[in-house]
Amino acid sequence: MTSANLPILVAIAALYNVVVFSVYAFDKAAARNGDWRVRESTLLWLAVLGGGIGAFLGQRVLRHKTRKPPFHVLLPALFVLQVSLGFTMLLAPETALAAIRAGIQAVAGS
Repeated sequence: MTSANLPILVAIAALYNVVVFSVYAFDKAAARNGDWRVRESTLLWLAVLGGGIGAFLGQRVLRHKTRKPPFHVLLPALFVLQVSLGFTMLLAPETALAAIRAGIQAVAGS
């Protein structure tokens, strides 16, 4: 990864987290109106796949999914993990990429 790609990566991550926040807002509105809801597994996967910041902010700002067992533990943990990874990407991109590759290999190998 070159330094020229970093702003693009940051923009993509930010946009994805805005989308995740919007999905949480949609689900909150649907919950209030009794309409079709987003599956909890979908909300969790959106957070796990890089949207932890948007999901956590959606949970806190919208007061949505604050008491559900997987959400009240997983979203803050993902927030901390993904913010830490983001700072590491900014400060030491090669180290962060090595950690991401190791994590992918660990998941794929299991």
